Amino acid sequence: MGDIMLDNLRSYVLEDKFKITIFINKIDIQNYKEIDHFDDTKIIVRYNRGHVIIKGENLTISKLLNDELLIIGKIKNILFQ
Repeated sequence: MGDIMLDNLRSYVLEDKFKITIFINKIDIQNYKEIDHFDDTKIIVRYNRGHVIIKGENLTISKLLNDELLIIGKIKNILFQ
């Protein structure tokens, strides 16, 4: 039973699945591959199954880590391709 708990904890801590969390005027993206395009009206983020296209106004990346980014601004549209 201890091995199962350790495996669950390890998969929780080392989460590698793509995850997007949408807040009011914020989008948190985890486990992305690359930022393909960035300007103040459109951000394109590549992940393992395609792209996320975020459109809006005054878009900025306020947190940028190897596996996570936080986009803030007036979000108007989110498209998965």
